[in-house]
Amino acid sequence: MIWIIGGTSESRELVDRIKDLDNYIVTSATDSEKEFIDSSNLIVGRMNYKEMAQFIDENHISLIVDLSHPYAKEVTNNAKRIAEYKNIKYIRYTRDKVIPKSKGIYLNSYEECYDYLKGITGTIFFTTGSKNIGDFEKIRGNNRFIYRVLPALESIEECKKYNVKLKDIVGVLGPFSKEYNKIMFKEYNADYVVMKDSGLQGGTLEKIKACEELNIIPIVIGREDEQGINSIDLLEQKIRGNL
Repeated sequence: MIWIIGGTSESRELVDRIKDLDNYIVTSATDSEKEFIDSSNLIVGRMNYKEMAQFIDENHISLIVDLSHPYAKEVTNNAKRIAEYKNIKYIRYTRDKVIPKSKGIYLNSYEECYDYLKGITGTIFFTTGSKNIGDFEKIRGNNRFIYRVLPALESIEECKKYNVKLKDIVGVLGPFSKEYNKIMFKEYNADYVVMKDSGLQGGTLEKIKACEELNIIPIVIGREDEQGINSIDLLEQKIRGNL
């Protein structure tokens, strides 16, 4: 059995390509994936290392295909470790980084981003999702922080957990075009836009271009280099070749 760790647009594309097969299971951390994957093979829920080990044993997994988000480090690290421990195959899909030429702020981690934000003032528009809202709110001070998150219950609850005002929550599903980003950034009078380098598929370039045209400063949180396959075509070939 093949285990596809999903949660990205690429995982949805891959599942659509191999829907003629019946020897795979897709997992996703959130219910939102049900909107995109019409498959009885989809299981929703977060798993830690021990739960992954149990999942592999119960479903007789022989191959792990990891298409989780580039910033889902814990998921990827656990999947790699368990694959090595269980002596089963592991394939990681990787997104190429976006290397823009714009005048922006490029940081290596969330920790660097927190430190940088402590020294600036204005309206900051976050496109980094809901996971780190609690840490951002700790350093907000008198600034206005706008959070663009998925229009899902889990995301909105995370905003409310940290007392984010309704007027500072933008619940909408991306990725977005440059023009859509421009309209949104301009509407909220953003001075800075915080984003992850989620690659072309994650709409990073469109955000940066929108910032350039509006003279807004983009703050990009980088990520470590990863070894893996960056082609869905090749990934599909690998899966079909594993049969």
